[in-house]
Amino acid sequence: MRLSHFLPLAAVFAIGCGSSSEQATPAGSSGLSGNVQADGSSTVFPITAAVAEEFKFVHPDVQVAVSYSGTGGGFKKFDIGETDMNNASRPIKQIEIDQATSNGVEFIELPIAFDGVSVIINPKNDFVDYLTAEELNAIWEPGSTVTTWSQVRSGWPEEEIKLYGPGPDSGTFDYFTEAINGDGGACRSDFTASEDDNLIVTGVAGDRYALGFLGYAYFVENQSIVNAVPIQGEGRDKAVGPTSDSIMTGTYFPLSRPLFIYVRLESAERPEVDEFIRFYLANAPELVPDVGYIQLPQSAYDLVLERYENRVTGSVFAGEGATVGVSIEDILSREGAG
Repeated sequence: MRLSHFLPLAAVFAIGCGSSSEQATPAGSSGLSGNVQADGSSTVFPITAAVAEEFKFVHPDVQVAVSYSGTGGGFKKFDIGETDMNNASRPIKQIEIDQATSNGVEFIELPIAFDGVSVIINPKNDFVDYLTAEELNAIWEPGSTVTTWSQVRSGWPEEEIKLYGPGPDSGTFDYFTEAINGDGGACRSDFTASEDDNLIVTGVAGDRYALGFLGYAYFVENQSIVNAVPIQGEGRDKAVGPTSDSIMTGTYFPLSRPLFIYVRLESAERPEVDEFIRFYLANAPELVPDVGYIQLPQSAYDLVLERYENRVTGSVFAGEGATVGVSIEDILSREGAG
């Protein structure tokens, strides 16, 4: 499966509203019907869309609608009970937990994959060999006066840096600014922001002096037209680029992170939602890498399924800095404790 297969022009991917010319319409019925509503992160969107497509062939009478309005935008709907699940590229914030609580919404937090926020440049950029976390901070911090590459490092050209990134409703924006600027949401405002990662790719691909950041799968899908920059994290002796291995081991620091889905407890009691979540966790090890992300170990998925089956509510990942530099082992230990 290719990522572009799950990126429609509209921000909604509705399973069951028609069939692809490349695949046969599933025959028969499993006896299960109903609707599942998912929204949230554009980063996690391709995973959930891939699961929804496969689920359709097993349960053709269940309509699964997957939208992306950003992690924060999705939580606004989730917290008032408008959706059954929220895709999230960062943990739920305390303010979002409080909003859910005030509306009587209980939720189950489920890590489902690993990602590395990828810093991208134009392939014609022949001077940026790596960036340090400190240099990224100088570029992206609130009130930054850095406008040219020569201000980043001596010897680089006096050319304007055109900046592209996700908007403030994006979990990728929150995570990047927390990891690089020390405070989620703290960022200069004079950059081109979009909740559509494809527009970020297009912007960087069209300008030799551009710089942007987005989820790893979008870089992988577009590595013929953009390059990823190796990052030297604070206290690290070398720069490391985003790869499956570096993200999984946490050596791509500090931009490796877990991805989540959040499920409303009330929704989980509906058979179609319950079956979809079980199907999701059972098939994630195969579908996550298919769309360009890094799957968790099977032992982690087993623990996540146990959390879901036991209806363990609340978050073990919420909190400032709680997922910066988190490793696979951290996922296992936190799930085991849950």
